[in-house]
Amino acid sequence: MARRRSEIDGCDGIPDEVSRSDFPKDFVFGVATSAYQVEGARREDGKGDSIWDIFSEEKGNIKDGSNGEIAVDQYHRYKEDVELMAKLGFGAYRFSISWSRIFPDGLGTKISENGVTYYNNLINFLLEKGIQPYVTLYHWDLPYFLHESIGGWLSEKIVHYFALYAEACFAKFGDRVKHWITINEPLQTAVNGYGVGIFAPGRCENSSVEPYLAAHHQILAHAAAVSVYSKKFKAAQGGEIGIVVDCEWAEAYSDKLEDKIAADRRFLDPIYYGDYPLVMRERLGDRLPKFSEAEKELLQNAIDFVGLNHYTTRFIAHVENPGDIHFYQVQQMERIEKWQCGEAIGERAASDWLYVVPWGIRKVLNYIAMHYHNPPIYVTENGMDQEETETAILEEVLDDKLRVEYFKSYLAAVAQAIRDGADVRGYFAWSFLDNFEWAQGYTKRFGLVYVDYKNGLARYPKSSALWFSRFMKSSEEDVGKQVLLGSTAANVLSSSGLQSASSCSDIQSDVGNRRGSLQSITQSTTSSPQIVYRRLSSYLFGRAQYQLI
Repeated sequence: MARRRSEIDGCDGIPDEVSRSDFPKDFVFGVATSAYQVEGARREDGKGDSIWDIFSEEKGNIKDGSNGEIAVDQYHRYKEDVELMAKLGFGAYRFSISWSRIFPDGLGTKISENGVTYYNNLINFLLEKGIQPYVTLYHWDLPYFLHESIGGWLSEKIVHYFALYAEACFAKFGDRVKHWITINEPLQTAVNGYGVGIFAPGRCENSSVEPYLAAHHQILAHAAAVSVYSKKFKAAQGGEIGIVVDCEWAEAYSDKLEDKIAADRRFLDPIYYGDYPLVMRERLGDRLPKFSEAEKELLQNAIDFVGLNHYTTRFIAHVENPGDIHFYQVQQMERIEKWQCGEAIGERAASDWLYVVPWGIRKVLNYIAMHYHNPPIYVTENGMDQEETETAILEEVLDDKLRVEYFKSYLAAVAQAIRDGADVRGYFAWSFLDNFEWAQGYTKRFGLVYVDYKNGLARYPKSSALWFSRFMKSSEEDVGKQVLLGSTAANVLSSSGLQSASSCSDIQSDVGNRRGSLQSITQSTTSSPQIVYRRLSSYLFGRAQYQLI
């Protein structure tokens, strides 16, 4: 029998409001982007092509036929963007380095000094404005030469080349960058790039094997980069290094045993425990690559923090999969977006996989805390999208009320997880700017800042950006209770729009560290195992694929 809302612990307990005082004083609030989505400047200053440069050229791969050759031109406008971040009050910027801008062919033999100069300038300007850089080494834009010459992530050789690239970045930027992320969402690349084929490099010829091979080599590349950093740089530079996983919360749809089992699969196990979980081995057999004993030793605890990208929550139910074993068939599960009564699990955003379900992020955070020894966690992406509407009036698109409510409710849930005992240290809104949204092109807008694609890529802060500014700048008496409604284009663009909100009441909560409470939140009232899943968005198919994490 399908479970009712009342049967799921924690789903109705999100406060209506949230305050800056609900978070530790040293909690980091930032925004995030990635190189291919915002930089542009495809071949300027000696940059080599990435797999996304080539993939976007092929007709039909991108929904609107667009590409990232110009994107939103942050390569030339980084000072404008950083100044706006600082004015809004963000203390951190998570961005990625383009591998092919540092090593045009990816081989690590000939470094591009122009590429190094660009990132030096960006990092220095961020620090000048009081913004800490959180740097991702790989956010999907593999140098195309590595794909053509060795097979990209399908080759074990890529682990060596990634380590060379990582070492160069640590050496060039590590004196100022204290927060490193090795790889963003490794299984997003593996499944959508090497299984479904809707992401670069667009492979789907052997989708029962290649996604696992690509994921395997990314995990090893992560461990190799961490090893280089730990041995050669960490002591002198004093930084930290982690990986980003993309996780939805998967709530068992019923109390049937098979639905509980369907919610029992993981990804962080190799990094914390040195191997894949037994359930993956049992289901995949020889299709799942094996770690050598030396690799297992290298992998264990090769991490200082977990980066969590989280957007939404689904129900999960067991279903038998007929036919040959395929990378998504072995999961034997169905994604469900409705309660027993037929009501949607939450309000839907522009993408049909994204529902506003704030209680899910609390459960994900608590699950990671309980099962991986309560590691430091950064929420490295969280946000929702709006549809691109060519006929919309600027004033209307800037007034993104639903996004304001999304951030309020999800931040309130993060604050609850911290009170439960999870060691959450920062939160990055996705995204700072509207940008190139991969296979969707420019048809979806995730930005806090509106980018006018038709008029010189002008930037306009949305209501959500101004709400964040009030939230971060104000004291506990005047934080977060003001929702910016009915904003006009005029007041959004005015300097007064970035000032602190007036005072209002706040919700006070016990901020004690309650380990017992944390455990109770991650277990449903039916005692079913609550397991983290990753979202694998299949944009062109208009649905979300899931893959073990």
